[in-house]
Amino acid sequence: MLSFSVHEPPLPPADRLDRATSLVFIKDGFSWPAALFAPLWMLYYRLWWLLGGYFALSAALQLAGSILRVNQIWLALAVAGLHLLIGLEAAPLRIWSLGRRGWKNLGSVTGKTLAECERRFFEAWLPSQPIIAVHAPQQGDRGGWWRANALLGVRN
Repeated sequence: MLSFSVHEPPLPPADRLDRATSLVFIKDGFSWPAALFAPLWMLYYRLWWLLGGYFALSAALQLAGSILRVNQIWLALAVAGLHLLIGLEAAPLRIWSLGRRGWKNLGSVTGKTLAECERRFFEAWLPSQPIIAVHAPQQGDRGGWWRANALLGVRN
């Protein structure tokens, strides 16, 4: 069985079908692309803080290896272990990154395939959503009355 967590962007579209297409399904479990191509995987998913930490840790390993005169085989094993850890923690790292950007976790769903998981989720989620949602201004909303006031030079 596969398990996915479902996430919604911070300012979703008003129409429920457009809102449904903006949802992201993140598969739980080990990620081979994250383990084999960690920096490229981080770039693809825009995990900038993680990428910076990866490069800092890699540089620290190389520096420690040259100062302590560690055999290159041990450094390669350390980097392989780091890639294995990234592959194991790929889903929580993506969820953490989306959470930092204001995405909401709508829940999780299980099934035999991604298509089955999507069908199960949408069968339960779509009927509970209004056809056109009215969004109240949220914290961090970039639009609103203050923007017009700033353009007109009005201060509170």
